[in-house]
Amino acid sequence: MQQVDIPAAPLEVLALLLPAERWFRLKEKAAHARDLLSDRVVWNVSATAEGGGVAEMLHTLLAYGRGAGVDLRWLVLDGDPEFFAITKRIHNALHGAEDDGHRLGAAEHEHYERVLRGNLAELTTLVRPGDIVLLHDPQTAGFVEAMHAVGAHVVWRCHIGRDDPTAATARGWDFLRGYLQDADAFVFSRRAYVPTWVVSDRVRAIAPSIDPFSTKNRDLDDVEVDTVLRQVGLIAGRDASPSLEFTRRDGTTGVVRRHTHLLSGPPPPADARLVVQVSRWDLLKDMAGVLSAFADFIVPATSDVHLILAGPAVAGVSDDPEGAQVLAACRAAWARLPDPVRARCHLACIPMDDVDENAIIVNALQRRATVVVQKSLQEGFGLTVTEAMWKSRPMLASAVGGIQEQIVDGREGLLLTDPRDLPGFAARLQMLLDDPAMAEHLGRAGHQRVEDDFIGDRHLIQLVDLFEDLLGAVPTAASGLTTARPGRLS
Repeated sequence: MQQVDIPAAPLEVLALLLPAERWFRLKEKAAHARDLLSDRVVWNVSATAEGGGVAEMLHTLLAYGRGAGVDLRWLVLDGDPEFFAITKRIHNALHGAEDDGHRLGAAEHEHYERVLRGNLAELTTLVRPGDIVLLHDPQTAGFVEAMHAVGAHVVWRCHIGRDDPTAATARGWDFLRGYLQDADAFVFSRRAYVPTWVVSDRVRAIAPSIDPFSTKNRDLDDVEVDTVLRQVGLIAGRDASPSLEFTRRDGTTGVVRRHTHLLSGPPPPADARLVVQVSRWDLLKDMAGVLSAFADFIVPATSDVHLILAGPAVAGVSDDPEGAQVLAACRAAWARLPDPVRARCHLACIPMDDVDENAIIVNALQRRATVVVQKSLQEGFGLTVTEAMWKSRPMLASAVGGIQEQIVDGREGLLLTDPRDLPGFAARLQMLLDDPAMAEHLGRAGHQRVEDDFIGDRHLIQLVDLFEDLLGAVPTAASGLTTARPGRLS
């Protein structure tokens, strides 16, 4: 396993943003957390330290928690390609994706458990009786029993799900249920995701959050945005000014490097209006659908609008084996477009070898967008939506999953009822492009919604409340967990 080093961030930074009453409540809760957790470590265990919303949130929440004087730590498990293929299959199943012919049967259980056993030798030497362990997503579900056996309090945090159960979601939950049912608490981003077998009084609904002061979300002025995007080749023209410096997570200074091959084809002109989607190369994000709708409907209707579909360089996301296949399919679809249409559509792979540089590139790209879209077929929460709303960008997104927690249609953005409706998507996108006043109004309202509900103070307070409830209960006895049964690590 890998332990992720998280430097402490002063909680007082949030006082620059929060109203006085919210800052006072956060300070009070932080003081309570220091007393409550003074002799304990709160461990987080996940599948990856970089790429995706879970890693993004953990970097922020742990930094602020450590700055508040709480001992928060983070471990990343080791897995092989087959393990991540299995857990990606579970991930897709919980989102309701139809089975692709691969099973989630005895052989998959055996491999999943073998990989997790290989991680337990280190994990069980680190976790002490009385510690709290937050296990994130399907990759870690099989650790519940072993963490109970060492006397820890165990919480399973699920960042994915689907509002309406299907046969596919049932298959996913059937795989996980035997590992999870004895967890002390469950945290879901949305109550609609909770399976029926989870005891209701063990459930907490805690929505994700962003850090406004992170590299990905901090303020950039127009000159900085232009400098970054020219430097990395996402808009045309090499910038004559010095490369932009930025502050990394660890407080050191970074510089945006010159990149020349992030895009498929030449970059958009410097004066082009941009429609942008930022997400993983994941079938459920439907990058191919966005490309098709833009090529078929927006290109014929406008002359100055370009599309950028931006995702991570696929080699940098270890827990998502599907990414390379989705990117290849998007590139093949892009290559089949007629030359004039292809010139208005761009696929960008943002490097992951420097996550702080990746963050400032995404920041600049979202701020440069005329409209940000997120046409997901399913979405656990959608932090890329939250990030764009924070930047006051008008949003067009699918009315699925956690996106509905963030946007009321026509108030903080526009929602697409059927994410597979390409003409409907294009019509709503054209509406935003044709009505700058409406777009600006939605962007301002979206920013306010994030400031009200999706900043880290609310998230941290909810976690402390969870820990208080957890420690007020009698810990699960290790002696009751020593007998193995199907679907449990032994």
